[in-house]
Amino acid sequence: MMNFVLGLVAGGLIACIATIAAARHPEVQSRLGLFPAAPAITMPAAVARPEPACPPRAAPPPGVGTQEMLFSKRRFWSVAP
Repeated sequence: MMNFVLGLVAGGLIACIATIAAARHPEVQSRLGLFPAAPAITMPAAVARPEPACPPRAAPPPGVGTQEMLFSKRRFWSVAP
């Protein structure tokens, strides 16, 4: 008896979700005689942004992750005890 009730509830939920999902499509709405409350709004096409004019770099970027940074004696001696 409990299996029947659980199956009935699960089947009802699946049927409700499928009906709601189907009724959201314009084709199904027109077949059922439903009309959306507001007409569909289309977004305008995106306008391409111009590339910013950046001045060229004067010097190369500083090196990151070099061995000097990790194993510098000055770095180890500057740590407070």
